[in-house]
Amino acid sequence: MTEAVTETSRARPSGTGGYDYLIVGAGFAGAVLAERLASLGRRVLIVDKRPHIGGNAYDRYDDAGILIHPYGPHIFHTNSAAVFEYLSRFTPWRHYQHRVLASVDGQLLPMPINLDTVNSLYGLSLNASELEAYFASVAEPVGQVRTSEDVVVGRVGRDLYNKFFRGYTRKQWGLDPSELDASVTARVPTRANRDARYFTDTYQAMPLHGYTRMFENMLASPNISVLLNTDYRSVAGLLPWRHMIYTGPLDAYFDYRYGRLPYRSLRFEHLTLPQEQALPTGTVNHPNDYAYTRVSEFKHLTGQRHPQTSVVYEYPQAEGDPYYPVPRPENAELAALYAADAEAEPDVTFVGRLATYRYYNMDQVVAQALKVFRDLEGAEDVAVRSPVGTPPAPGPLAEV
Repeated sequence: MTEAVTETSRARPSGTGGYDYLIVGAGFAGAVLAERLASLGRRVLIVDKRPHIGGNAYDRYDDAGILIHPYGPHIFHTNSAAVFEYLSRFTPWRHYQHRVLASVDGQLLPMPINLDTVNSLYGLSLNASELEAYFASVAEPVGQVRTSEDVVVGRVGRDLYNKFFRGYTRKQWGLDPSELDASVTARVPTRANRDARYFTDTYQAMPLHGYTRMFENMLASPNISVLLNTDYRSVAGLLPWRHMIYTGPLDAYFDYRYGRLPYRSLRFEHLTLPQEQALPTGTVNHPNDYAYTRVSEFKHLTGQRHPQTSVVYEYPQAEGDPYYPVPRPENAELAALYAADAEAEPDVTFVGRLATYRYYNMDQVVAQALKVFRDLEGAEDVAVRSPVGTPPAPGPLAEV
């Protein structure tokens, strides 16, 4: 057994005969369940193969002293007051509304497509009602919407689809949008107004001191033990536990008995630049040029003041850590085989994006974990705000 020598690695609580729960993975799903179960006095061991807690949301300071997200930008947003209030127990927040520009035809244009996008791209001066009529005039008739291509061309036509969606999707997924489920491009809306926010959720904010600090607060209970740099299989047979909560890849748990579930991965190229600001917005998409899909600047997200800045370029790839389940019918069928086997595991609960092969956002994973907690323990989970986390009011966050 290899145990990480870090501040977040702690020995098993003394005087106990084992653990009530063995949790595999210290990301959102695992951390939420560990915190909730520990609050009831349950003894929890959380194990992660990485050298840190927080999963892909982990953040740290780089050599220049700039707070970065090693696994790409993670922007928190949700419409769930319960989820936001729960996380507010562990962090104060920084108001932040993410904005994205797309590099198209030599211009940086708002994304998602909105009124300003179309007017700037085509040299028009449409208003909102005229834009709806414009979309209707260029939209292609689509009988039954099945694919990502159907979603876009049926709404805004072929030219905008080619300029903003097709190239980006092909890079991101390694597939043409016509080969992907409609849910992929349906995640990015098209607007007839001038709202340039990437998300319109009621709650949009970033943990004031970073995600890692939030996770540290979540896992601070003396009822929680943390093992890092550890494969759960190396300890599962050595320590007594009553129930396992598994948040890793679904197919890996079953040793790929039906074959591997396809994922898309990412390679990140981080650069520190000798200037205060590099980008006009938090992220700039590159749907048609370069091998990367987007570049993001962390100081927009964090609000940090620093004479230098750090950016990250994202290069999608087939191999590497699993990030995105690939939404295709054949993959859903394969996942269903594994899900049936998971249902037959009485002492294991599968939670999270990887363990359920679902394309969940962070808030959806938190909501799922809270529901699983209630199902496991029959506990009421009343969200009570802690003084450490004062949620921003819904009103101002909903304004442009």
